[in-house]
Amino acid sequence: MSVIKPDSTPSTGVRLDKWLWAARFFKTRSLAAEEIHKGRVSINGSTAKAAREVRVGDTIALRQGNMPKTVIVRALSAMRGPATVAQLLYYETEESQQQRLQLTVQRRLAPEPAAAISQQRQGRPTKRQRRDLDTARNSGNWGERWSAHWQE
Repeated sequence: MSVIKPDSTPSTGVRLDKWLWAARFFKTRSLAAEEIHKGRVSINGSTAKAAREVRVGDTIALRQGNMPKTVIVRALSAMRGPATVAQLLYYETEESQQQRLQLTVQRRLAPEPAAAISQQRQGRPTKRQRRDLDTARNSGNWGERWSAHWQE
């Protein structure tokens, strides 16, 4: 794997989509390019294009799933290698780590979405509810009308 060291300043950088793929933020370059195209990746505070060159020292803000990350580029690589080597290409800022930790805690403490569904009556009525509906219809409370259209 060819890794360009920070001390040997390259005259050219590496494409953003290729660097994100090499740093293992995304599984494929096309996924990286798609996220960039959707505006979910920015370099130094400005939105970027997939062909934008990344240089050592650039600050990249991105979202991996629901988690936002802000990383600073340490080294450049155009080849995808092992995860241990990919982690040497960047470091995550302290603020980004704190924000991810807070989001994780919030998500863990949030109420279970399925609990809200079980509190509401949804779906088909039970046998008892069906009998109550039939009794209400036949008792004259609803009249002869059984559909949504008013018939005279």
